[in-house]
Amino acid sequence: MTIHPFRIEIPQQDLDDLHARLARTRWQDQLPGTSWERGVPVGYLRELAEYWRTGYDWRAHEAKLNELPHHTTTIDGQRLHFVHVRSARADALPLMLLHGWPGTFVEFLDVIEPLSRDFHLVVPSLPGFGFSSPLSATGWDAARTARAFTELMDLLGYGRYGVQGGDAGAFIAPEMGRHAPDRVAGIHLNAALTFPAGQEGEMDGLSEEERRRWEAMENMNDGYLQTQSKRPQTVAYGLHDSPVGQLAWIMEKFKELTEPVEGLPEESLDRDLMLTNVSLYWLTGTAGSSAQFYYENMSAPAGWGDSESPAGEDDWAAAARGAVPTGVLVSKACDVTIRSWAERDHNLVHWSEYDRGGHFFAAEQPALFTDDVTAFFTKLR
Repeated sequence: MTIHPFRIEIPQQDLDDLHARLARTRWQDQLPGTSWERGVPVGYLRELAEYWRTGYDWRAHEAKLNELPHHTTTIDGQRLHFVHVRSARADALPLMLLHGWPGTFVEFLDVIEPLSRDFHLVVPSLPGFGFSSPLSATGWDAARTARAFTELMDLLGYGRYGVQGGDAGAFIAPEMGRHAPDRVAGIHLNAALTFPAGQEGEMDGLSEEERRRWEAMENMNDGYLQTQSKRPQTVAYGLHDSPVGQLAWIMEKFKELTEPVEGLPEESLDRDLMLTNVSLYWLTGTAGSSAQFYYENMSAPAGWGDSESPAGEDDWAAAARGAVPTGVLVSKACDVTIRSWAERDHNLVHWSEYDRGGHFFAAEQPALFTDDVTAFFTKLR
C-alpha cells in the first residue's frame, strides 16, 4: 500500500458542462399554495441553481481546498481519499473525522485548524463518496469501511487514535472500536441513531423529550433512505444526469436537518459551502456510488434492515455493546438519540446536548463542535 499526494483539478470541460446543463434545465411546475412540505419549492431552487451557474466560483473553492494536504491510497481494492493534517503539538492524539450522507469532507473545513492544535487529523472521504471513487466492488458497508479505515490509520503509523463520526460516520466509528479496541482510544459521535432492542421495560424510563425523539424517529420522512437503500442504481440516473436534480436531492436534507428547522438552510450554513458539497457529488459523479452505502447496510446480516436479534435479546445487547469509551453530542433541534439506549450500546462516558446546531454540527457550530470533541478526548488523556 502506497500513499500518493493528491490535488483536486476538475477539468474545465466538466465545469462548462455543468453550467450548460443548469442553463438548459427543464423546470417542473409547482402546485399553488404549496411549499417545503412537498419538497424543495421551485422558486427557491431556481434562484439557487442560477447562483450555482453564474455566481458560485468553483475554482476559488477548489484552490482553497487544495491548501489542505490531500492524499490517496488503495486498501482492500478500494481507492481512498483523505486529508491529513499533522499538529505542531508533540503529544497530539491522532483523530479521524468521518462524515455521512449527504455530506463530504468539506463539512469539517471550519474545524480542521482549531482541532489541529490538539490532534493529528485524518479526514477521509467514505468509499464511493467524492474522490474515494469509483467503488471497486459490492459489500462496502459500515463494518468493511471500518476495517479499511483502521488499516489506513495503521498505514499512517498511528497505533493509538480517536475517531469522531456523524450520520453514517456514527455507524462506522463504533465499528472501528469493535474491530480494533486496542487501538481506538475513544469514539465521539454526533447525529447518532439509537433503536429499541425489544427488551422489556426499555420504554418505561424515557422522559417526555425522549419520547418525542422516538416519535420523530418513527415518523421521519425516510423516502430518501428507502430509495437509496433499495434502488440506488435507479435513482442514480436522474441525479447523475441532472445537476438540478442532484441539487434538490441534497438541499432538501440541508433544509430538514439544520437548525433552526423552520428556517432556510442558508440561516445555518454558508451557501457556498453547501454548493461546494453538492459540486463534489456532481463533479465526481458519485450520486449512485454514495447511495450504495445505504443498500449495503440495509442488506447486511444484522444490518439496518434486520429487526430480529440474532440471539436472545439480552445476549444480543451484551454482544453488541462497544467497549471503547464513547462520547455523544446531541443537537436538541434535530437529533433523536436516546441516552439510555446509547448507554446500552456504548461505553458512554460523555454526553452533551446543545440548543444550537443541527445534524451537520461541525459545519453549523464549529466552535461548539471543537470544544466538545476536545473536552471528551481530554477526559481520556
